Amino acid sequence: MADTLYSAAILRLKLAGEGAQRLAAPAGSATRVSPVCGSKIIADVAIEHGRIAAVALDATKACTLGQASAAVVAQVAPGQDGAALAATRAALADFLASRAEAAPEGWAMFAPARPHRARHPSILLPLDAVIAALDAA
Repeated sequence: MADTLYSAAILRLKLAGEGAQRLAAPAGSATRVSPVCGSKIIADVAIEHGRIAAVALDATKACTLGQASAAVVAQVAPGQDGAALAATRAALADFLASRAEAAPEGWAMFAPARPHRARHPSILLPLDAVIAALDAA
């Protein structure tokens, strides 16, 4: 499993997403913990005109897949509103569960995780945290 699940692309993203990034004055913050593995993500968002102006994720206590996913979320979330981010989350969940053939843009590197259902919550966790931070804003 390790050879296919933890590809070079995932490991590069993990390094990018493993840091503790926080916003100085977020409009909303939220913490989400995976019930499966205990990974923890803290998300901060700044909002401008109903869209995410800035996002920061503290993924220091997340697993490899959670940290990699946090790096993707940090790239794709700015400029999106809550509905668009929720649609991305739903599309990613469908892709991981093999209910959809194509991954949302920027998420294809998680294809090897599709047969590993226990890993899906870790991949979705950063999106869940950002969506919750938007709800708190």
